[in-house]
Amino acid sequence: MKLETFFEHFDLLAEAPNGVQKLRELILDLAVRGKLVPQDANDEPAAVLLERIKKEKERLVKEGTIKKDKLSQPIIAEEIPYKLPTNWQWTRLCEIGLINPRNEVDDSTIASFIPMNLIPQSYNKEIRYEVRKWADIKKGFTHFADGDVVLAKITPCFQNRKSTVIYELKNSVGAGTTELHVYRPINNLINPEYVLLYLKSAEFINNGISKLTGTAGQKRVPNEYFAENPFPLPPLNEQKRIVTKVDELMKLCDELEARQKKKRETRILINNAALNKLLTANTPETFTKNWQRIGDNFDILYSASENIGKLRQAILQLAVMGKLVPQDANDEPAAVLLERIKKEKERLVNEGKVKKEKSLTEIKDDEIPFDLPIGWEWERVTNLCEHIVDCLHSTPEFITEGKLCIDTTCLNQGEILFHKVRKVSEETFLERIRRLQPLAGDILFSREGTIGLSIVVPEGLEICLGQRMMMFRTFRWLIPEYFRYVLISKMFVNQWEKKLIGTAAHHINIGDIKKMIIPFPPVNEQKRIVAKVDKLMKLCDELETKLTQTQTESEKIINAAVKQLLMV
Repeated sequence: MKLETFFEHFDLLAEAPNGVQKLRELILDLAVRGKLVPQDANDEPAAVLLERIKKEKERLVKEGTIKKDKLSQPIIAEEIPYKLPTNWQWTRLCEIGLINPRNEVDDSTIASFIPMNLIPQSYNKEIRYEVRKWADIKKGFTHFADGDVVLAKITPCFQNRKSTVIYELKNSVGAGTTELHVYRPINNLINPEYVLLYLKSAEFINNGISKLTGTAGQKRVPNEYFAENPFPLPPLNEQKRIVTKVDELMKLCDELEARQKKKRETRILINNAALNKLLTANTPETFTKNWQRIGDNFDILYSASENIGKLRQAILQLAVMGKLVPQDANDEPAAVLLERIKKEKERLVNEGKVKKEKSLTEIKDDEIPFDLPIGWEWERVTNLCEHIVDCLHSTPEFITEGKLCIDTTCLNQGEILFHKVRKVSEETFLERIRRLQPLAGDILFSREGTIGLSIVVPEGLEICLGQRMMMFRTFRWLIPEYFRYVLISKMFVNQWEKKLIGTAAHHINIGDIKKMIIPFPPVNEQKRIVAKVDKLMKLCDELETKLTQTQTESEKIINAAVKQLLMV
């Protein structure tokens, strides 16, 4: 790809995943390689500029203004990462300026103080500072002055590109965090903004990461790397042209980023409004009309992953509200089913198979979040389940080979991540199934840590409950798959969020879950709901797959463009 083509397709490349960020990095890489602006044969070559800087430093040393530098080693071929334009020169920061200089200022001078949190990560951001007396900050802090370039040397600030050119300090001087390296140009012979481009470039950052020293969490960029890493020096006039072009392109990146943000926010607002109309539709006709409106704009609304997540939640909410499939007057009403469940529970109590529970209060009007269709009923969870069992409140000892133990570490919503399942001994397994062994059709639910993960236990799987899990075994008139969809719906989430307890690790008491209410439809309608939800969730899966594929293709395109531009 030619540079002209790159500029022509700038906004298209920005649409790729992290496209704007990649463009920012590419701009900086092109800038310090001499590929962003054309060279001018009339510019004073960098080699001549180096001689001027050398003589100026010698003069300042003779005057006693600065100390004489230690001689740095000549740059060898193995150090050079890429080829430079003809009139550029490889050098080192220590050869073209001062490294970590000190300020000589009267103690009474009002100066600027800049802690690490005020050093910007982004390119060309306004500098903020605190105001203090020089006497209070001259010792124990890093010195800098207007026109200096500062770089955060500690992790993760270094990797996050915390660096800037210092301007508009009080009385032109300042001090700040000790975790800075400072470069000071000599008599305006180097453009500090160009040095900043180099310090933020991927080549400098990535190479610097491999040079970090110190312990984990407290690693730092050595002074030798900052001062002596090969520095690509253009002619002074080209430095200025490069900075101007980078400013222009970074501004364009800002505009593209703002436009993308606005587009994303608008899409989310439209999606939220469309789904809200769907959820609040009062008649089947209105519902159909609103669903059609979503269908007509499907590609636009669901070209963002966050909107697909909201669609999933809306599908579940519509399901539990009785709006996802039509009702059938021939279905046996839920009220009749509740009577059967009541009789079945009485029989199990009489046979000693379940314990008799204390009767719960009737459902009050203020507990009901929405009206249900005719033939549905609100009911408390415990009244619809044959068993509700908590896990043992202890962490089992895990072994390499043994029985499967299911906990939150190996669950995704609706699926078991078998590669993460841990195992326990036969003895531990028997202990953990003492209360009740999970069987096919039981529903597992995480009630602590990552709350709300759930699965329906599949056929042929012998498991026990790990920590933070609970289990439901429903009566046959409550289909497990429908019940699981209820458990992960916003309607149910809203209930358990109000009952969260604990500080370090939030959890829900099993007693509170038993008291929660769920919408209970006729059995045949439960089956229709499950079939419809399964179909729509599959559609959501396909949308996410398509979105991932599109993003992957876009990423390949921008990566190829970057590679071509940097190799030219």
